[in-house]
Amino acid sequence: MGAMLLACSTPPEKPQSIAKATKTDPTMVPQNAPVSFPVMPREAPPLPREFRAVWVSTVANIDWPSRRDLNSDKQKAEAIVILDNAVQLKLNAIVLQVRPAADAIYPSSIEPWSEFLTGEQGRPPQPYYDPLQFWLEQAHARGLELHAWFNPYRARTAQSKSVMASNHISRMAPQAVKTYGDLQWMDPGEPIAMQQTLNVILDVVRRYDVDGIHIDDYFYPYPIKAANGNEVDFPDDPSWIAYLQSGGRMARADWRRSNVNHLVETVNLRVHQEKPWVKFGVSPFGIGRPDRLPAGISGFSQYDKLYADVELWLANGWLDYLAPQLYWPIGQGPQAFKVLHDYWLEQNVMARHVWPGLYTSRIDNSDKSWMADEILNQVDAMREKGGNGHVHFSMAALNQNRKDIRKRLAAEKYTSQAVIPASSWLDKKPPGSPVLEVSEDKKSLQVSIPDLANTRLLAIWKRTGQQWLFSVVPAQSMRLDLSDDSQSGAIKQITVSAISRTGQESMRSSYSLP
Repeated sequence: MGAMLLACSTPPEKPQSIAKATKTDPTMVPQNAPVSFPVMPREAPPLPREFRAVWVSTVANIDWPSRRDLNSDKQKAEAIVILDNAVQLKLNAIVLQVRPAADAIYPSSIEPWSEFLTGEQGRPPQPYYDPLQFWLEQAHARGLELHAWFNPYRARTAQSKSVMASNHISRMAPQAVKTYGDLQWMDPGEPIAMQQTLNVILDVVRRYDVDGIHIDDYFYPYPIKAANGNEVDFPDDPSWIAYLQSGGRMARADWRRSNVNHLVETVNLRVHQEKPWVKFGVSPFGIGRPDRLPAGISGFSQYDKLYADVELWLANGWLDYLAPQLYWPIGQGPQAFKVLHDYWLEQNVMARHVWPGLYTSRIDNSDKSWMADEILNQVDAMREKGGNGHVHFSMAALNQNRKDIRKRLAAEKYTSQAVIPASSWLDKKPPGSPVLEVSEDKKSLQVSIPDLANTRLLAIWKRTGQQWLFSVVPAQSMRLDLSDDSQSGAIKQITVSAISRTGQESMRSSYSLP
């Protein structure tokens, strides 16, 4: 049992007797407490809850696929390694980049196949398959959520080598795409650009069983500098002039922010109209508005440069989770990790989830590499303040187990599986309770799910004479072995609950062995 399993000051209600199993109301409280605790008969502990995710980048082949010339079987094999490593580490979510630069890693009638997948924009994988569907099926089979990650406005990267396909937005609507340094960028002030991004996201929501929609920090592009050192302004004169001619009166910076606000608000609204249970998350740059920052904090202003008013999004509840990229060490005063984490928690007036991004890939072989302890200490720092989740950037560092980071996270911080915290504002309805029925020989327990459509996972507690053993499995009718545990001894009790798509826990069903 790990550190996640006790924090229990109020035990669940005592079970009430039913035919072959007992049911109890779950009490869900934050975890992060010590490992030892008294075992109380028939009262399983609260669910350990924490969002433990990792970004899987497809742009520039950072994480997957490792090269642009892999055939489909090799792509699938690499995906399986990532997913299996995530399970071994006891993560519970994958944030997969499905749209790196106005392209797609899945079959789309709106945008072309990504060159990072096949080496040529518009060319499908060979032999043909649907990578997003493959990732979804394999993630869900392992009890992992999969969030589809979209870059909102990037149209071409510096790493792009392929000729643009005929159905790329730079060819279909060239007026909406601007060259900015070595990038091409959709202008957020052009209505067709925003509509393109919205159409792409909703297409995925409708066609795929994703658990989340995720957009990153690239709204207006990060500023570039001219040879004289001055910042080059984003070339959006046509859309700005059109706004003024339509009677617009906002200052240019406010107008740009309103364009980004409109995208975030609309994506949030439309995603939930399509599928109310799908979470919408944003991962902005980690420093907020300059006029609100805590004393001693300074740095790049996304409010003034990327035109992202993140505090407004939190205040209005336009997202289900915020994953601010807190890519600095705890001891770096002007961007101190703990201070910034506290800041974003304070801005969260609508009580959405705040699951910061951690710069795990800063653990490398360079002279500026972080030690693994930095990430471990950041996990502790978040838990100490009641934080219930985080996201690692990116999978490469965990896959490669740089400086033993994957091994140490598993051994020291993720000692038990965890359930993703509930999003009660999306849907408070719990699923139906699992039905338990013991076999005639008393050696196994049949688990049936009466409310399968509203159930994503099963949470299973097994009580031995010494401790509670916790596991999470994909929702399915299944048979549980009642034989003795090889390490912990005889099983005395099994308690099972169903977990909905939004994280709600059902009434618990329990079976006590003679």
